[in-house]
Amino acid sequence: MEDFNDLMAFMAVARERNFTRAAAQLGVSQSALSRTVRALEERMGVPLLTRTTRSVSPTETGERLLSSIGPRFEEIQAELESLRAMTDRPAGTVRITATDYAANAYVWPRVQTLLRQYPEIKIELVNDYGLSDLVANRCDIGVRLGDQVAKDMIAVRIAPDMTMAIVGSPAYLQTATRARTPQDLTRHNCINLRLPTRDSLLAWELSKGRRELQVRVEGQLTFNNVYQMVEAALAGFGLAYVPRDLVEPHVEAERLVWVLEEWFPTFVGHHVYYPSRRKSSRAVELVVDALKSGYRRRAP
Repeated sequence: MEDFNDLMAFMAVARERNFTRAAAQLGVSQSALSRTVRALEERMGVPLLTRTTRSVSPTETGERLLSSIGPRFEEIQAELESLRAMTDRPAGTVRITATDYAANAYVWPRVQTLLRQYPEIKIELVNDYGLSDLVANRCDIGVRLGDQVAKDMIAVRIAPDMTMAIVGSPAYLQTATRARTPQDLTRHNCINLRLPTRDSLLAWELSKGRRELQVRVEGQLTFNNVYQMVEAALAGFGLAYVPRDLVEPHVEAERLVWVLEEWFPTFVGHHVYYPSRRKSSRAVELVVDALKSGYRRRAP
């Protein structure tokens, strides 16, 4: 059992890449955690972590160990939660990764009733635009557009197709050259979205009939949150590329204006997904059901 506890300590440090955060997560002191990991390395006879004054990262051996034992510990934890959930009162924490738009539009509105009905279920909502690995990031389920879900996942649609739109305020458009083609966007002050995993900016994908293209734009502002992008567009700081549903009320109220509307692309709607090889707890099943129940597929 000592080895199991030490392995869990190593996994916490390797995933957090920081002794302080890992110690807080485990509820132990940083010095005690450091001694535990050091003792594990001495017993194994190999270094598992590379330590500098500023960072901690797994060695090649450490990465191999983490990728090997991580999923097994996750499966054990999921099975224990599943057994606990056999009681009449589902309980436990369900960790969900989703973009800020999906979280606000679909996740949060649909889990509120569930949380009131089952007070012992806890939800941790992680806003993330990266295509994060669920197991590596200790998430139970994710919410992404349908074409972003890996093939080995179980996925269920929870929303209709999503159209992206380009908008700008009337005040901004009065001072800017009219955009007649996608190429004209390069001459505009555009509000960008930062993607965390690739450390790059989101390309503006556009389509018209069978024509599809991506435009790389530039501007004064870059955010990692679409709601801040909308606020910046409303304030007249440039054009924003955001979900159409999010800005439609502003367009109807004439606070924003469509730009290149004939080029707006539509993508497969959001899906909830989770690993096919992991047995879900009762709490996870209830959350997935709540997300599914909020969507009614339209008749053809």
